[in-house]
Amino acid sequence: MRSPVWAGRPKTRGLVLDVIRAARSISRVELAAATGLTGATISEVVRELIGDGLVVEAGRGASTGGKPRTLVQLNPVARYSVGVQLERNACVIVVVDLAGRQVARTSFRGVASLPPDQALPLVAAQVEALLTTAAVDRDKVLGVGLVSYGPQDRHAGVLLTPQPTEEWYDYPVAPRLAEQLGLPVLLDNDAAAAAIGEYWMGAVEPHSTYGCIYMATGIGGGVVVAGEVYRGSSSNSAEIGHISIDVHGEECSCGNVGCLENYAGPSTVVRQALATPGLARRLALDPAADDFLTEFARIAAAANTGDPEARELIERSARYLGHAAVTVAVLFDLDVVVLAGPSFVVAGSIYQSVIQQELDRRLFARRAHPVRVVPSVNGSDAAAMGGAVLVLQSELTLGRSLPEDGARPAPAVAGADEAS
Repeated sequence: MRSPVWAGRPKTRGLVLDVIRAARSISRVELAAATGLTGATISEVVRELIGDGLVVEAGRGASTGGKPRTLVQLNPVARYSVGVQLERNACVIVVVDLAGRQVARTSFRGVASLPPDQALPLVAAQVEALLTTAAVDRDKVLGVGLVSYGPQDRHAGVLLTPQPTEEWYDYPVAPRLAEQLGLPVLLDNDAAAAAIGEYWMGAVEPHSTYGCIYMATGIGGGVVVAGEVYRGSSSNSAEIGHISIDVHGEECSCGNVGCLENYAGPSTVVRQALATPGLARRLALDPAADDFLTEFARIAAAANTGDPEARELIERSARYLGHAAVTVAVLFDLDVVVLAGPSFVVAGSIYQSVIQQELDRRLFARRAHPVRVVPSVNGSDAAAMGGAVLVLQSELTLGRSLPEDGARPAPAVAGADEAS
C-alpha cells in the first residue's frame, strides 16, 4: 500500500493544511500568523506540501504597500476519498476531492433485504464503477469512509446491532469491504460523519461547538468541538434517538424505554399517518411498504402544502426533536444545531422552525447566547459526504494513517518536529 503523506511532522503539516483548506487561498505570512508557527517553519512545511503535490501556488494577493505576497491553496485533484452511507432503505456513495468537493455520486436501494456477505460485494462493485466513471486515479484515493447507524465498534470495524437483520450483528463490515476494494476503510457513525462534514465545508465557525441531528429512517446525533467529533469512551456518543423521553414508555430494541426515535422517527410518523384513515387514503400510503423514507416524504410534502393532518404529525415529531435538541444543547452548551439527513429534505423548514422555537423558549443558557438551528449544507447526502471527509481529515489534518483492516486509525506518534 502507498505510504502515507506524513513522513516527518504530522501535526504541524496537518495544522498548516487545515488552515490552507479553510482559507481557500492564503499567503505564507498569513499562515504564520494563523498557526503561530515561525516563518521558517511555514516555508519549510509549505515547500514539502508543494513537493508532495498537495498544495500549489495560486498567484499573488493584493498589495499592502510592498511586494504582493504569493498565495497558496490546496491542489484539489491531488487526493480523493470515498464516502459510503449504508442505510436500511438506501445506499449513497460519493467521491470527493481534497477540497471536499463532490466529484461523483450514485445511489441505489438499501441492503436491508440482503445478508452482509451479499450486500458488501454489491457496494464494492458500485464504488469501483463510480471511480471508473469519474476517471479518478486509484493511487490518489486515500480510502473509504463507511458510515452507518450505531452502536459500533470502530476499532474492529463492526456493527453492534442486529439491524437490519441478525446477520449484520458483529459482522466485520469494514475489514470485509477493505478486502474487496483493496483500500483502507474507516467505519463511523452516520450522524457523526454528517456533523464533521459541516465543519469541513465551512458551514460553521471553526472554533464553535455545534450539534447535528441526523434523521434518515432513524434518528442519530453528533457533537463537534473546534473541528473534532466528541467521541466518548467508545465513539457511541450523542445517540439522541435513544434518549428516553418517557420513563414509562414502551421498551425499545436498544434496551432503553421511551426512546425519542419511537416518538419522532419517520417510521412512527408513517404508522401514525396509516392510523389516520382520511390522510392515508389521500396520500395513497401503502401499509405493506418497508421503505419508510418514501412514505415519510409523502407525508412531509403534504404538510408543506398545508394538509392539516399531515402538518400536525410533522409538527408533533418536530416538538419531540426540539425536546432532544434542548437536552443536547444544555449538556454541551452548543452554538448551533444542524439538521441533516434525507428525512429533513422535504419538511426541513417545519422542523427548523419548531426546533428553533423550543430552543428559544426552553434553553438554560438562552440569556447568555442564542443557539441557531440551520439546515445541512450537504442535504440528503450529509452522511456520505461526511464519511469521505472523515477519511480526508484522518489522513491529512490529524496525521493518522488509515489501516487496511478497517480498524480505527492509531494516533500520530509524537515527535520533536511536532513542536516546531
